[in-house]
Amino acid sequence: MKHILCKSLSAAALCLPLLAEAAPETIVVGQAIDLSGPNADLGRDYVAGIKTYFDVLNAKGGINGRRIQYLVRDDRGQSDLAVKAVAELVDQAHASYLFGGVGDDVTRAVLNSADFKRSGLTLYAPLAGADYQKDAKVLFWRPSYQEEIRHIFSHFGKLGIKDIGVVYQESAATADAYRRLTEQMQQSGIKLSGTVHLSSDRAKVSAETQQLANAKPGCVVMIADSVSAGLFLKDFRKLAPQTFVAGSSLTNLTTLRQLAGGKGVEWTVFSQVVPNPGMGSSSIQLEHLNMMRKYRDEPVSALTLEGFTAAKSWVRLLQTGKRVAGQSEYAIPSGGFDVGGYMVGDVANSNRLSNYVDIALFNKANGLTY
Repeated sequence: MKHILCKSLSAAALCLPLLAEAAPETIVVGQAIDLSGPNADLGRDYVAGIKTYFDVLNAKGGINGRRIQYLVRDDRGQSDLAVKAVAELVDQAHASYLFGGVGDDVTRAVLNSADFKRSGLTLYAPLAGADYQKDAKVLFWRPSYQEEIRHIFSHFGKLGIKDIGVVYQESAATADAYRRLTEQMQQSGIKLSGTVHLSSDRAKVSAETQQLANAKPGCVVMIADSVSAGLFLKDFRKLAPQTFVAGSSLTNLTTLRQLAGGKGVEWTVFSQVVPNPGMGSSSIQLEHLNMMRKYRDEPVSALTLEGFTAAKSWVRLLQTGKRVAGQSEYAIPSGGFDVGGYMVGDVANSNRLSNYVDIALFNKANGLTY
């Protein structure tokens, strides 16, 4: 088999095996994910974390002597390309396992595709937060939008904040998050100060942004893609420089900071589904830091840690014996299991392994404080 020797995954062109066919002693893991589209920074970091753990595993001899062959395809964040990439991974590369991509629209498209359904596989650990039926062929590593929103509200509730503004970009990718936000507002007795509907009508967006700033909400919650959120934040900060603004863990913080500017991202907070990736306070954080330094050139991030932890959890869940027809690839131990310092899979009858949520704040140095 031919290989490309590469340490860094920072570039859009990732280092991938040249041949799709795997040797008999390998386990083929496929993934279609955004590497050059709107969420490329998220996708590349996630892949870097996954690949790092697989590199560690392969260096130790793989799983029962079988090495992991990790095949990644760029879907550019587009549903149709994700469906095609998954079909190629299943039908031509003969992937035995599939990791998911970024976003609910892409995830749903893959789950509904004929090739994926025919494969009988389970889509593992997509970066998506909508609620899916328990019997859907998907197993998430991260918690749902609802859990992230609930944690954001709890955080601001402790500060005595009872009124919020909402910034909403209507799309298939944001519909579930917006629905969960409005439901949580009703349950928590939160007052709506105003809404900015992000669209191509710049005059309307500008007017609604001014109205929201005049209302002086305790905080503003953004349900939008990272580009639109960054442009809103840049304008809003001119009117309300010290109002708290919150977003989800799938906000591309690099893009947000580039568009809003250093001063623009101050007073912004984001839910996070992993502990601080820059610290080694738990064994998984320390292992991730050490192995990223050993195998990668790029800095660590929340997404590299999520990918690393999701990959490590995947190995723990794997059915190592011969699979029975209709049997899931994964077996979740009763009561869950420890993955380097915190429990996953401990919520019964859930298709989400982790319910960990934290809050990170942009500080004056434009770094994140957990």
